[in-house]
Amino acid sequence: MHTNEMTETSTLRKTAAPLQQKRRLLNSYITTGRFDEFVEQVFWMTENRTSSYVCFANVHMLVEAYQDPNFNKILNEADVASPDGGPLSKLMKLKYGHKQDRVPGMDLMPRLIKEAAARGKSVFFYGSTDDVLEAVVATAKSKHPDVKIAGHYSPPFRQLTKEEDQSIVDMINDSGADLVFVALGCPKQERWMAEHKGRVKACMLGVGQAYMTYAGLEKRLPKWARDLSLEWTYRLYQEPKRLWKRYLVTNSTFVYLTLKDMLWPRDKHNKATAVTVG
Repeated sequence: MHTNEMTETSTLRKTAAPLQQKRRLLNSYITTGRFDEFVEQVFWMTENRTSSYVCFANVHMLVEAYQDPNFNKILNEADVASPDGGPLSKLMKLKYGHKQDRVPGMDLMPRLIKEAAARGKSVFFYGSTDDVLEAVVATAKSKHPDVKIAGHYSPPFRQLTKEEDQSIVDMINDSGADLVFVALGCPKQERWMAEHKGRVKACMLGVGQAYMTYAGLEKRLPKWARDLSLEWTYRLYQEPKRLWKRYLVTNSTFVYLTLKDMLWPRDKHNKATAVTVG
């Protein structure tokens, strides 16, 4: 092999994306890999892609995507669609026969902030309220004094004008942020990230409620309960009036669609079970 060819091959190996595959669950394609590979993928994207976004898929998001083709397109076009919910990891094992780590935003965000501090990357927090944002920033600085906080911003709880939106984009880009954590709630945050891909020059991550647990404003269930996929019961206990209908309908729909997909698979109708990414 010539020297130039060896150098080119070495460069390709060096810059190859850590995560290479998505697998189909219902109508959506979910990224597969180990937890640590998801961490490396995010930092790989900060170096190799001008703009990218990460969705954290759970049962609610998968059903939402099944029922809304436009939202499914957003999820499928995400650079990474992380298996946030325990049922997704278990379904991946059941359907494809290999163990899939659960990669929730509530676990990945703290790890990314820690790694950002160690790697000299900067973070920006977008969404939620000023009080929550201040608590998140204070927690990050307390745990990791060297972390670079590029900024934080709580947008108005209304439709933004084009001028306001552009001002926010300019603010984020001018901050030099490498990672932008977005907490606007599903599906608003996923739509926001998709609309701003190519405009926000960073890796955007739709982390939802992760701000609250990271800052200690909400408790999480013990790991053994999370491993049994019981977090939805805790959320229901916290907000019964708002969430009872969502969980009753969404969880029942997910079970029905999963059984339907397993018993009468559409793979024979040319629905790809896996796609290569990276």
